[in-house]
Amino acid sequence: MAWLRSALYAVFLLVTVIPFALGSVLWSPLPLSWRYRLTVGWPRLAVWGARFIVGIRWQIKGWENLPDKPVVILSKHQSAWETMFLIAWMPRELCFVYKRELHWVPFFGWGLALLKMIAINRKKGSDSFEQVVAQGREKLAAGRWMIMFPEGTRIAPGKAGKYKSGGARVAVRTGAWVVPIAHNAGECWPRNAFVKRPGVITVSIGPAINSEGLTADALNRQVEAWIEGEMRVLNPERYKDGRPSERPSPR
Repeated sequence: MAWLRSALYAVFLLVTVIPFALGSVLWSPLPLSWRYRLTVGWPRLAVWGARFIVGIRWQIKGWENLPDKPVVILSKHQSAWETMFLIAWMPRELCFVYKRELHWVPFFGWGLALLKMIAINRKKGSDSFEQVVAQGREKLAAGRWMIMFPEGTRIAPGKAGKYKSGGARVAVRTGAWVVPIAHNAGECWPRNAFVKRPGVITVSIGPAINSEGLTADALNRQVEAWIEGEMRVLNPERYKDGRPSERPSPR
């Protein structure tokens, strides 16, 4: 049954992304705020589709922690689910930092390119980071929020990747506050897995951290400590004696 639901959901994603991608081209002359609202209709639809087809529900903790000021969101990264959920549900327009090659992905990449986020050329090394800072400062001044995944790649439940300081460095350089986010989306939507499982995903929003007066390393350590500590609250069964457990995902 899980495989069948997942197959139906895959078809649902394919059938719905094409008209939204074509629509993103048609409404490209509209102001950016209009284009954003129209285009993020697809990730919102995808999250609702996962709920009704696969049975993936969600709950939010700490919504009141979101400040009304420039913010860099630093989030746990376990699956594709949170990338769709956060862009659709956050109260401000989000700007992802991603490799520019994603623009070449048919349909999905077209809509992404028209949202004026921060696409970088990773081959440029330190120059690409300066590009992130410059564009990030511009986006934040326009009232948009940045979002980055400090672990860099999707990490399986019960494990932690190395927290890179890039997001913290951007916050320190731009003067933005940082909002850490923990979640357990990988319990229902494992990375690189076709089969999704029904369940409840908890998205936990941590207290905003003022970057003023902090070094990037100190800020990054605070973010890591809060996220990884909260992961032990969300799924304590994944950890044994405070250490990650190698127990396989429940079926």
